[in-house]
Amino acid sequence: MNKTIIININGIVFHIEEDAYEVLKNYMTDVKRHFMNSADSLEITTDIENRIAEMFNEKLANESKQVIVEQDVRAVIEQMGTVEDFEHAEEDTKASFSNTYYNTEARRLFRDPDDHLVGGVCAGIANYFDINAVWIRLAFAFSFFFAGTGLVLYIILWIVIPKAVSRADRMAMKGEKLNLQGFKKNFEEEMGSMRGHLSNFQKETTPFVYKARDFAGDFFHHLGVFFAGAGKIIFKLIGVFILLMCLSFIIFTIVGFVALLSYGHFGPFHDLPYRLLAHHHATYIYVSAFLIAVIPALSIIMLVFKGIFNVGMVSRSTGTTALVVWLGSIGVFVYLVIGIVSEFRSSASYSETVNLTPTKNNVYYLKLNDLKYLTSEDSASLNIKGLAPNIKINDDDDNSFDTFYQRNIHLNIERSDVNQPVLIRQFHARGGDFNDAFRNAQNIKYIFAQQDTVLKFDERFYGKNDDLWHDEEVVLTLKLPLNSKVVIDQDMGRIADFNVHDCNELNKRNADALRDATFMMTDNGLQCKVDTLVTDTIIRKHLPIDSTKLKVK
Repeated sequence: MNKTIIININGIVFHIEEDAYEVLKNYMTDVKRHFMNSADSLEITTDIENRIAEMFNEKLANESKQVIVEQDVRAVIEQMGTVEDFEHAEEDTKASFSNTYYNTEARRLFRDPDDHLVGGVCAGIANYFDINAVWIRLAFAFSFFFAGTGLVLYIILWIVIPKAVSRADRMAMKGEKLNLQGFKKNFEEEMGSMRGHLSNFQKETTPFVYKARDFAGDFFHHLGVFFAGAGKIIFKLIGVFILLMCLSFIIFTIVGFVALLSYGHFGPFHDLPYRLLAHHHATYIYVSAFLIAVIPALSIIMLVFKGIFNVGMVSRSTGTTALVVWLGSIGVFVYLVIGIVSEFRSSASYSETVNLTPTKNNVYYLKLNDLKYLTSEDSASLNIKGLAPNIKINDDDDNSFDTFYQRNIHLNIERSDVNQPVLIRQFHARGGDFNDAFRNAQNIKYIFAQQDTVLKFDERFYGKNDDLWHDEEVVLTLKLPLNSKVVIDQDMGRIADFNVHDCNELNKRNADALRDATFMMTDNGLQCKVDTLVTDTIIRKHLPIDSTKLKVK
């Protein structure tokens, strides 16, 4: 059992046995006594202590232990060299040490902070390979012309390679031995280099100062001329462009805002559910959205005028008021939108089957209903009872009546497994909960009529006048027996995906003049009915001359 103490070597704490501490203490006392007469004894002894601390850390990490023992201290002293050995070496060599003596250690890669143009990467690589740094710099400069790879590589090396901060790092970078002799030699070389620079200071620094002054003066002069001329023009052009964009946006927003308040709808935003918004404080929604859009645009305009054109000024109270109004508008808008969204949380649907009357030869004509469906409120407001008996109101204008309607209708035609034609109507809607959604689906009114062979479909569905839009949808599935003949009017394309035009072109009919086309129900579904004579003519055009006697049956 040995007693341990805690020591601090230049900010690094170590646990060391008492015997080992005495050995280390005596060694450092001899080192400080030896270098006390040097020009800067404190700096060199501090570097030696830093090196000893690094070696202790390496030993503790390599041997996975926490306490420094006497054996560790003696091993470090042996690597650093004792003062007695150092003094004997000085007496033997007298004059100076050979450079090769200090370059027997393996070099380590560092960035050289003493010889650098940017980050010291090139000088560090040159020291590692013991070559002139100018060749490394030329190699990097030449590689810049190859898609900038040199620049990327330099930045990566700058990040990866550590900087030689301490004297030990600089000595390891040059391959000098990290012992007392090496530290002494390195320090003397630095002092000699400093004295040489000081002796030539008047001769060397004066031209450099002049060159640096002239270069800096020319650079900033041309830079100032650029910003004073072309730079100002470019900035002002950018400012004018920003102003035009903001002004255009504000004008567009004002026009839309006025249209929404006056007419309740705005053409560019035709997809908005205006009737839904009308029941949720539409005016508040429009005003808050207007302020959310316009206030930032006005702020940008004022900043551009002040920053680029140096005109106009916004007081702090005005800016604070605008910010408060903008944040309040965002709060109002978000609150109202959340209220609307909450009414679409659930969905519900139901379906009903309508048995159709079979027709002679299974021929059916599909058309859109061109008559307007009126509610009791519409009939009263339009005085329908006072009209002549033969007058019909056609469904031509989408917005002529204030009746709730939608066009979210889809018609599919499929093959029926039985001879009975049927129409399956599916109604979908959303609501705040399932019950609300189901009631909304039940409120959908869709008009369909069969007049002998003619099947008339409305292109819209209806609801109560005070009903809101809840993403209602009507899906119609018409199931017809096999080999049924279906004549489809081209207006049916509004609710179904039937290409009447292409079918007529396939039959060589005047596709632009005809308004309907004939389809047949096959095993593969509804297909365009192609005339046999037309097919025969098409085939003959593509057969050789000696094969025109062939007939298509």
